[in-house]
Amino acid sequence: MSSDSSSPQSSAVINEAVQSLRDGGLVAFPTETVYGLGADAKNPEAIKKVFAAKGRPSNHPLIVHVAAPDKFDQAQVDWVPVLAPWVRDISEDALKLMHAFWPGPLTLVFKKDKSVPLEATGGQDTVAIRAPAHPLAQELLRKFKGGIVGPSANRFGKVSPTSAADVRSEFEGMLDLMILDGGDCKVGIESTIIDLSSGDRAVLLRPGLITPGEILAKTGIHVYLPGESIQAKEGGDLPRVSGSLRAHYAPTTPLRMYSPGRVLDALSEFPDIKSRVAVAVWDSDSSLGDDGHPSVHFEEMVVPSDSTAFASRLYRSLRDLDQQGWDLILFPEPPTGEEWDGVRDRLQRACFGSGPSSSSHASN
Repeated sequence: MSSDSSSPQSSAVINEAVQSLRDGGLVAFPTETVYGLGADAKNPEAIKKVFAAKGRPSNHPLIVHVAAPDKFDQAQVDWVPVLAPWVRDISEDALKLMHAFWPGPLTLVFKKDKSVPLEATGGQDTVAIRAPAHPLAQELLRKFKGGIVGPSANRFGKVSPTSAADVRSEFEGMLDLMILDGGDCKVGIESTIIDLSSGDRAVLLRPGLITPGEILAKTGIHVYLPGESIQAKEGGDLPRVSGSLRAHYAPTTPLRMYSPGRVLDALSEFPDIKSRVAVAVWDSDSSLGDDGHPSVHFEEMVVPSDSTAFASRLYRSLRDLDQQGWDLILFPEPPTGEEWDGVRDRLQRACFGSGPSSSSHASN
């Protein structure tokens, strides 16, 4: 079932969703990044249903979503009681990051409290936590009065959903899945993930809209890349986190990236000439033209050259193109610069996992 968040019955619908979560059911809900497939984060049986519905390996950790405190008018929101049921200790850096970026598209990884089920953490002693900014997600979390695990509401390894309709098409057979409709997701790619579990430094585990440069500017905290971290040098393993498999976010149609002006090179990877190719081109570029590829039918699709706009439409574009029966989808390589790292990361994984056998890619 689904609901329209703007309609007058929305609070009744949210109450129904809360009851469903308390009963151990699954509820798909909108966040500002992508739609999540939600379950009670303290209920191991409910969490197992999430893995089963997605076809996701059980050693793959989930992110726990929590509500922001009610009083936003305080000079300093108190996040400590929100995190107390989930994490072992909260550093000064963690508090700075929460005050600067929560609620929002930033996930923080901590040493977990012993009460957090291992099912939610992929068997690890760390837990990933985020306070989403979407008003519907916040209302659901407040009324639920607990944490909700919420991996993207799609089959494992596939393109993440950015609308309620995407979720419905992913889980057509699941008649008991409740879907809260909060419109299209604004950010459009998953949250930035920062590991704070080593206690002494912040390490970037997954790029997203919030960049290390923005974190440094707003908080003075230096975010290390995995290779830079002392922990990595000493051979300590960084925690596994959502979306870190090499093949992920992938369409069934083969997807490749091309360098500036090198569409033909991308085509030559496929010895059998592809007849119908969808080519994404920057809105700032001139048209490709059909010169020199008589056997190929190109259709161009303009994509924004602004990183934030590109991110918000990336999954929507991949889903739509995937359903149009192209033989090949070509996307331009994103420019250098950390504001593009999040979409570059998603595109690389989508390329690697794409193609008709993408489900087998995702599983190994």
